[in-house]
Amino acid sequence: MKNKLNIVFLGTPDFAIPTLKSLLNFGHNVVGVITQPEKPAGRAKIITPSPVKKFALEKHLSILEPHNLKKDEEAFENFKHLNPDLCVVAAYGKIIPSRYLDVPKYGFLNVHPSLLPKYRGPSPIQTAILTGNPKTGVSIMLIDEQVDHGPVLAQRTYNIKPTAYYSETEKDLSDLGAELLIETLPKYISGDMRPQEQDHNQATFTKMFTREDGKINWDCSAEKIYNQIRALNSEPGTWALLAYSVEAVSTTKAERPSGFVGQDKIINIKKAELRDGKLQIQIIQMEGKKEMSFEEFLRGRRNFDISQLK
Repeated sequence: MKNKLNIVFLGTPDFAIPTLKSLLNFGHNVVGVITQPEKPAGRAKIITPSPVKKFALEKHLSILEPHNLKKDEEAFENFKHLNPDLCVVAAYGKIIPSRYLDVPKYGFLNVHPSLLPKYRGPSPIQTAILTGNPKTGVSIMLIDEQVDHGPVLAQRTYNIKPTAYYSETEKDLSDLGAELLIETLPKYISGDMRPQEQDHNQATFTKMFTREDGKINWDCSAEKIYNQIRALNSEPGTWALLAYSVEAVSTTKAERPSGFVGQDKIINIKKAELRDGKLQIQIIQMEGKKEMSFEEFLRGRRNFDISQLK
């Protein structure tokens, strides 16, 4: 692009940073950043800026943190004063009102971590892992008034590693999305790349996962539980109820081990492996305690039969 465009970037979590960083590294004129407001974080509920805000502050970028895009008139006026030619979105986390969409000449481009129309919505990466899908990808799309509904400019496929957890997969897809956006931008602006409508009949949708979604059902197969742990271990967390004895953890069908049933305490399952079709719990965390290996956890409990857990 011969003439630099004024670009406003919208993003909030770590996933968004590679895209913003790439825009800056390739010399694009980022005139402002919109991110979600600071929120309480951690056990101490300390008010914490979003990862994107921290990065934007380091780069001395103009930052807007509207609480409500639809109702905040001052935020909308500030947005218009940035005079954007194009907006780039990566995991901003809120629906963008139509009046914003009408401002930039080239619209809003979104970096979405799935092969649209599959996995629209807030949790495409987690859902792909949870369902055992071996492939996903990234899409560069134009935002319209519906969620992940707009036409697609470019896509790239990604093979999900069978042992990869959400954090690793998210990092790979965030880098891939940033790379694809940089490749796509000049072709889109020059008119050499035309957006293609999605096949809306093929659309599938994801949801926000809750704490209850992380509760392990030991009647499920070992593979299904393993995928659940890989997808949800960091957020909202995978967990079970702890009683006083264990019968078995390593089973092809993850039969309900008595050590994970009862009303005593919650045990968070942080990491596991699937070996020869059997689930091997590796890292756990009791409520309010530090992470520890599952073997270490068992050593301090004489009523547990360690030999049945290896």
